[in-house]
Amino acid sequence: MPHTIPLVLHPKVFQYPRYTRQPDGAKNLWPRSMVKDELEEKNVNIVESESPMLIVDDMIMVTGTVDRTTEFEKGMPNALMEKDGEIVQDPIIDDQAVVLKLNNKGLVVISGCAHAGIVNTVLFSQKATGENNIHAVLGGFHLSGPFFEKIHDNTIQELKTLTPDVIMPMHCTGWKAVQRFQKEFPDSFVLNSVGSKMILS
Repeated sequence: MPHTIPLVLHPKVFQYPRYTRQPDGAKNLWPRSMVKDELEEKNVNIVESESPMLIVDDMIMVTGTVDRTTEFEKGMPNALMEKDGEIVQDPIIDDQAVVLKLNNKGLVVISGCAHAGIVNTVLFSQKATGENNIHAVLGGFHLSGPFFEKIHDNTIQELKTLTPDVIMPMHCTGWKAVQRFQKEFPDSFVLNSVGSKMILS
């Protein structure tokens, strides 16, 4: 790039190696997606923060570490990492969301994969901004697969109490969960696919 570009990252994004444990106990190594030296060589100014951080003239917040407060959102049970020479559970603490506030409407919460849980992510966004109204929740909700199907009911119930005007589940939410959201949020659910555009104003 011709000029330096800032990139806001959670410091734990550089954690490596990381694995996914298979049902038979085998471990699959995750690709190493973030290497600090390589980014710096490409003229990237790395900004590491575990705390909420404002960007774009203070109009957008990057959450940093999302507090995990709900009883039912337990992260990804088969995610592992190496720590001090041992294989331990990986809480994927580096997963973040971006949040902005629309005047007179409330927060727009855009999750990454919501490894902290989509409800935890929205609750933390409220806490960090001091804004209770939720206008839109979109992004990956990470509700795909047998383990996460067990928490569909809890997730839907809690999101109903937050009364979002728009709910747009994407990628890692999973088809079964998407169908549930469509049924349970008939007035706010928005179906999307590659190339979909959502205009919120």
